Amino acid sequence: MFITSKLIPASYQGISFQEITYQSDEFEVKGLLYEPKIVERIIIYLRGGKGQVGTLRPAGLMRFAYPNTLVAAPYYRGTHHNGQDEFGGGDREDVYALVRILRTKYPDVPLHFIGFSRGGIQGLVTYQNSDVTSFITWGGVSSIYYMYDERLDLRSMLKRIVGPITDKAAYDKREGINLIKADSPPIMIIHGTEDKQVNIAHGKMLEERLKNLGIKHKAIYLEGEAHVLRPDNERMILQEIYRWMLAVE
Repeated sequence: MFITSKLIPASYQGISFQEITYQSDEFEVKGLLYEPKIVERIIIYLRGGKGQVGTLRPAGLMRFAYPNTLVAAPYYRGTHHNGQDEFGGGDREDVYALVRILRTKYPDVPLHFIGFSRGGIQGLVTYQNSDVTSFITWGGVSSIYYMYDERLDLRSMLKRIVGPITDKAAYDKREGINLIKADSPPIMIIHGTEDKQVNIAHGKMLEERLKNLGIKHKAIYLEGEAHVLRPDNERMILQEIYRWMLAVE
């Protein structure tokens, strides 16, 4: 179970958020938890960014607080001087450990991953071994190789954390799109056509892979939208996500 769980000054629909601490390998990892009294599904939100960039906030989780839905999200190791963020390497255990804890309490409810931006990689490298009902990738990275090519500004970070691009084993381990198999769970793809941080090519490549393997999927491409959606389109997408989850459960 959790090492610690403390209420924080944030609530939604009368339910307070908790900051949780749990064991992941030798690290104590923190996360956020929104837990209603009745739980009919679980969403694990895999955030974008690294370190303090893209850090979790309760408002981000409130978007997914659908009826009778528990929402949890790991900060990832390295956020609180507890190890190093490995960008889909050893830190995938931060996801697995959280899944195990929640599954102990709720063994039979549907479980969905939602990965935003970098969370696309984090989800693709973990969702197939987490007994999920589906994975929703929202402006998500599908290929770390393509990310290396397109984001010159992130190359030094990738070289520092993952290694030189010539280290094929390290990059292949994180090449989420190639880890998908014919029996992988369904995937929903959400991407803006004008996304400059994570090019829409990530969504298109993933969709093509899913088609070739015959995996149930749905792709929504939002014309003119950037990495962060405008409020009206975000509201629409949140409704689409709920409908998707109900359809696959």
